[in-house]
Amino acid sequence: MSLFSLLGALEIGLIFGLVALGVLISFRLLRFPDLTVDGSFPLGGAVAATLIAAGYDPFFATLAATGAGAVAGMITGWLNVRLKIMDLLASILMMIALYSINLRIMGRPNVPLIMEPTMFSILQPAGMSDYVFRPLLLVVVVIAAKLLLDWFFSTQTGLAMRATGSNPRMARAQGVATGAMVLAGMAISNALVGLAGALFAQTQGGADISMGIGTIVIGLAAVIVGESILPARKLVWATLAVIIGAIAYRFFIALALNSDFIGLQAQDLNLVTALLVTFALVLPLIKRRFAAKRKKH
Repeated sequence: MSLFSLLGALEIGLIFGLVALGVLISFRLLRFPDLTVDGSFPLGGAVAATLIAAGYDPFFATLAATGAGAVAGMITGWLNVRLKIMDLLASILMMIALYSINLRIMGRPNVPLIMEPTMFSILQPAGMSDYVFRPLLLVVVVIAAKLLLDWFFSTQTGLAMRATGSNPRMARAQGVATGAMVLAGMAISNALVGLAGALFAQTQGGADISMGIGTIVIGLAAVIVGESILPARKLVWATLAVIIGAIAYRFFIALALNSDFIGLQAQDLNLVTALLVTFALVLPLIKRRFAAKRKKH
């Protein structure tokens, strides 16, 4: 595999590292099965691309996309907390609604950014190739997001949010406003996904209505693969694990699609994803059986 392909896989892996952090918050910390991700990812891309194409500053557009993702997540939480709609169904309803909302925002199925300035083109130093600079900038963004999350979840509010996911009844008994915690957690989760969508649109040269298909699967795959590679009880290591999982996932995909002897093509991407997630789910069971056999001997 060429250096260009490796750096491309790293770039996409880092972007989906933000998605994995969002999925970690909803699925692992809040125990909220959130499919809004498939809508908030293209929402971030749609908002950022539309604003940039309209002449707005790319940094403002990225911030607006992050805020749009947060609003989408908060509405999902509101449907569940205030209207008592089942969590999974609430996220499905929001995901379906976002498809039409994203089309409304863009006004068409896609918005190109080939000739428009982006965060990456503005910050890129002279003499450095874009395919080298983009992963470097994304490393900084992802590390900053990880450190902010680590800090937030060590605060009193963050601990209350984690308690809400672990044992909501006990959290309420301790005076925690669990409804507010769900709303805030869902907002943070989808804000990260919206940010990822905005960065993805800027690196890929535009936003497309179909860019969010399978995002939740990729996010879950990153979480599962990361937990298999780096099992951790502390949140500091868990956030690192899912980022590593997202990067490893993209490397596995790139390696599989670039291995001529296997014969895989771009249309086999979902098949490779399903096989990889299945392997990651089965891996802990294989480890336990192997450890049990070693103890017997």
